[in-house]
Amino acid sequence: MLACAEAEGDAPFTSTFTTLPGDGDGDGDDTTGDGDGDPPPQDCGDSVVNPGEQCDLGSQNSESGQCTPLCTIASCGDGFLYEGFEECDDSNNDNTDDCVSGCKLATCGDGFTQAGVEACDDGNDDDADGCTATCLTGECGDGILQDGEQCDDGNVTTSDECPACQLAFCGDGYVQAGVEVCDDGNMDGNDACTSPFCTPAVCGDGIVYDGVEECDDQNDNDNDACTTACTIAVCGDGFKHEGVEECDDGDDDDDDGCDTNCIASADPQCFLAYNEFSLANRNKNQIGGGAFCDQQAGNGWQGAGWYRFTGDAGTQMSETVIPSNQCATHASGWLNGAHPELNDGIVARQVCFNWSGNQCNWNANIEVVACPGYYLYNLPNTPACSLRYCGQD
Repeated sequence: MLACAEAEGDAPFTSTFTTLPGDGDGDGDDTTGDGDGDPPPQDCGDSVVNPGEQCDLGSQNSESGQCTPLCTIASCGDGFLYEGFEECDDSNNDNTDDCVSGCKLATCGDGFTQAGVEACDDGNDDDADGCTATCLTGECGDGILQDGEQCDDGNVTTSDECPACQLAFCGDGYVQAGVEVCDDGNMDGNDACTSPFCTPAVCGDGIVYDGVEECDDQNDNDNDACTTACTIAVCGDGFKHEGVEECDDGDDDDDDGCDTNCIASADPQCFLAYNEFSLANRNKNQIGGGAFCDQQAGNGWQGAGWYRFTGDAGTQMSETVIPSNQCATHASGWLNGAHPELNDGIVARQVCFNWSGNQCNWNANIEVVACPGYYLYNLPNTPACSLRYCGQD
């Protein structure tokens, strides 16, 4: 029973309080005590509600009851724990410590962030709103799908299918292992990492790499407008641009059959691809040493086509009869006729193969063209084995 002002005759008083001037909030601006070191009124504890007191229960005044040791009515914020009604009372308005508004013990989910204990507290149990139900700040890699995240696989690996908590795609700036070779974070298809496939730019991929390639036609034809080096075809690059150039020998010599304007003074065949005979055993001076046959691949023979004698094989086909069993074959082949001049173009000639006392035991019809400083021969397979086309110095 809480005694305040007593009625006449000292009759018992029940549940009646006398509120004195002041707000009783414990801030030191009234006459009541606040539990923070202010002394109690002089007569507090005499069981009589004297001026300056809100209540007085005498010996029953306590820190845990209705009337405090300062003769003030127990209230949240007075610095005294009112048992059964308050969980705590630290007489301050700091909601970041362990006793928050309403004299409640701080807990995760109360809406107040307890300093040093909680990272956040938004007063709900929604894990996806940036503050989880355990009062941890939602972040990429926590395994919880937060607002603004497309995925969250619980790790910070950027090479899987969920980098930075966004679904992986070409152009996100992260190289997805096993899927992408590169990813430069943009969709520029003309830089070092092409899009939309995130592959390194290379000559021949059909995409012009700015500042590195002049063109890219995605083929290996050196005779069109874009070479296999991804450069624009020009006179002097060593590649004959079909339909545009008559020739292109890659130099600036006007007297070698192809001038600096890529106009041919020699037959165009001179500027096309050809095979080479370069082995010493094909020279007519090679006596014995084999039974090679120009029907069978190897030792310089690559099938019917245009050939040039170079190196140890000599500079041209022999124009004189060669004895049998020379140039590493049985029947030695020699040119039965003179070589053409530079302006004669492609001419027909015959090759004879010397065998068994017959200088032309077998023969083959060929074509010959004079080029600046050399000859080219359009040769078929020999008519038998072992027969071979032979050169001379």
